[in-house]
Amino acid sequence: MLRVKDFLRRSRQRENDVVEEVFNQYSNDMPSHQTAIDALPGWTSAFPAVAKVNAGDHPLFADTRISWALSKAGSIADKKILEIGPLEGMHTYMLNKQRPSFIDAVEANKQCFLRCLVTKEILGIDRARFHLGDAQKWLKENDQHYDLAIASGVLYHMADPGEFLCRLAQRCDNLFIWTHYFDDSAMPEGDKRRLAFTGEAQTRTLAGTPLRYYERRYFKANTNTNFCGGMKDRHFWMHRDDIISLLKAVGFNDVAVTQETPDHSGGPCYSLFATRNPIAQKA
Repeated sequence: MLRVKDFLRRSRQRENDVVEEVFNQYSNDMPSHQTAIDALPGWTSAFPAVAKVNAGDHPLFADTRISWALSKAGSIADKKILEIGPLEGMHTYMLNKQRPSFIDAVEANKQCFLRCLVTKEILGIDRARFHLGDAQKWLKENDQHYDLAIASGVLYHMADPGEFLCRLAQRCDNLFIWTHYFDDSAMPEGDKRRLAFTGEAQTRTLAGTPLRYYERRYFKANTNTNFCGGMKDRHFWMHRDDIISLLKAVGFNDVAVTQETPDHSGGPCYSLFATRNPIAQKA
């Protein structure tokens, strides 16, 4: 009768004699959070030290833009939150720490959506529900109303940014936006940051407000692994002042602007927090 020790010895011998390759679909590493990170190349954000993993380089899990938004919003404990474009769940993590009732986080980029799920597992984000798909359709077909909406790095990737703002305004009472914008004084002719613009411009009117749209293209940047732009090549930047005017036209009568950076390498940008104040509207 074959003893257990002999069986194990022979099994090890067979393993040494024949080494077969592992299929590409599988990980042969020791299970860890790092193997999950490595399975999805193209990370942007550097995780908090407590996670003990290596991902991207940018400290977006401690983003001062979101810290400012939370200071403007006040306590969001037990509040309903909407986040458009969570990217890798870094802002979701910051929001989750404030213990909201729930966070609906809508991401259209398939790889970014999967990264969000990995982040959720690694950092124990327990108040968020990540949804894969088009945020415009979510806003149009989902009638949930939110106390606060976050859309950081989203508006300037939209094929119709004004329509997006109008739909978003219908779904929340407080709104934080970080976005690039178009402004001739900040980005004059000859500025290399204008190279991605086609030179085409058009005017749309929404909520009785004329809006200037400046056409821009990605020029195949979407073929890169770490691309996290919009869903379509043709997208538009809005004029700096038109964004504020439209928000006021759709009921956000209290609009605060900060962290304005006209010389940002990606184009002029700012952080904006808008509040719907019913008392002020009645006055």
